[in-house]
Amino acid sequence: MVETPFDKIKEKLSKDIPSTLLDSIPNKWEKIGDVAIVKLSDDLTKYKESIGKTYAEVLGCKTVLNDVGGISGELREPNVEIIYGSNETETIHKENGVRYKLDPQRVMFSSGNMDERVHMATVSNKEEVVVDLFAGIGYFTLPMAVHSKPKKIFACEKNKIAFDYLVQNIALNNVNSIVEPLFGDNRKIAPENIADRIVMGYIGGTEEFLSIAIKSLKDRKGTIHFHEKYSDKLIPNKPLNSLEKIANEFNRKIKLIQYRKVKSYAPGISHFVFDISVGE
Repeated sequence: MVETPFDKIKEKLSKDIPSTLLDSIPNKWEKIGDVAIVKLSDDLTKYKESIGKTYAEVLGCKTVLNDVGGISGELREPNVEIIYGSNETETIHKENGVRYKLDPQRVMFSSGNMDERVHMATVSNKEEVVVDLFAGIGYFTLPMAVHSKPKKIFACEKNKIAFDYLVQNIALNNVNSIVEPLFGDNRKIAPENIADRIVMGYIGGTEEFLSIAIKSLKDRKGTIHFHEKYSDKLIPNKPLNSLEKIANEFNRKIKLIQYRKVKSYAPGISHFVFDISVGE
């Protein structure tokens, strides 16, 4: 039987923490470049240095962070603490031929969204103009630019730290000729009447921005990738009804192309993405 990384972690920690707590050790983690993020329960915090050292050794990481407060606020800021290793937590995460430079202490990066990032790498083409309303460090912009190579991507971001990494990542992936980064609130800076495709990779009040997305579409027609969290029981009718009402204000209709569950967010609530066609 093959020994998993978690098996190795548990075996090493059996010498350092009480046997009654071994089952509380997190069997899931985020590995972003050479930085790992774990979430420790309160009863494990007394042993966090030993736990951090063990995860670093087994996973081959320079630093281990403890997630003490999740992601918060409109700017999606992580709340973490260093429990082992270097205070220099800036790293380069490689995924699907794309390089993301970031500091996991300062900006978010969700491994759970990997399938969606891989999917978005394939959706566009060289004839399209794309507007990414919530670009972050380039989560969806970069795979699209690297693999689909659309004519132009306008990438909007209001978090200064994330925007600075976005600019660096555009250069790091050699897509300067494709991606134009735009700093500020998309309600003020998003280009209008230009896009064939809109990316709305944000959850928590995303419906409020649909009018911005429709205004950005060329002749107010095109494709929107709309992210939001909803109760699993309300899918797909609740979001579609809400989006239809907003589209009606522009004398437009929406048609669902497909939807995907990105990941579970909480019991009975999930992060979904809806691919929507907007037209007359």
